[in-house]
Amino acid sequence: MTYIVGMVSQKGGVGKSTLARMMARELVIGGFSTKIADLDTQQQTCTNWAGRRAENGVTPEVQVQSFARVKSAIEDADRFDALILDGKPNASDQTIEIARASDLVVIPTGQTIDDLHPGVILAHSLRKKAVAPEKIAFALFQTTGSERERLAAREYIAQAGYLVLDGEVGVSTAYGSASDQGKAITETSFSSLNARASKLAQSVIDRMAEIQDRSMA
Repeated sequence: MTYIVGMVSQKGGVGKSTLARMMARELVIGGFSTKIADLDTQQQTCTNWAGRRAENGVTPEVQVQSFARVKSAIEDADRFDALILDGKPNASDQTIEIARASDLVVIPTGQTIDDLHPGVILAHSLRKKAVAPEKIAFALFQTTGSERERLAAREYIAQAGYLVLDGEVGVSTAYGSASDQGKAITETSFSSLNARASKLAQSVIDRMAEIQDRSMA
């Protein structure tokens, strides 16, 4: 059976494609055949990243393919253990399609209200379109060193009725440098940064497994 994970966001620049690339890399090294379906045909962030990864000889190889439609992206999902759908930013019909097709929907968000509020609004809109709330999870990105602010962000999401994944990705130029080389944020030159990102990746994997176990019960 194929795990389908949808990465969606209400606004750009919150880490959606970064999260998709990290999860693909972690799943591959974990032994899962994995593919990213890049559904943002204008930006093609993941597609261009895969090109840089290949040019720089970074291993393991991460398969990325650009698609204009969600239906086309999931047609060959059975060929893989995991399919990651990286959608366009902003709520749209495509976002709803991704959410309905996915076993788990991950919404990355920063820790400020400017990021949190749109993310929660997106989650609410998905629920109105019959997406089960237990399929929705938030991932904290671009966090600062303030423990108080991080806890407040987690509380904001929890009070809205949604799961916040363990781990978080802080602000660091090293993450951007890794991306420029075609690397995931678990492949920087700093073990401490890699460990923080890996914790978030493991939380996504654990949630995928939990949802799968429930569906088989």
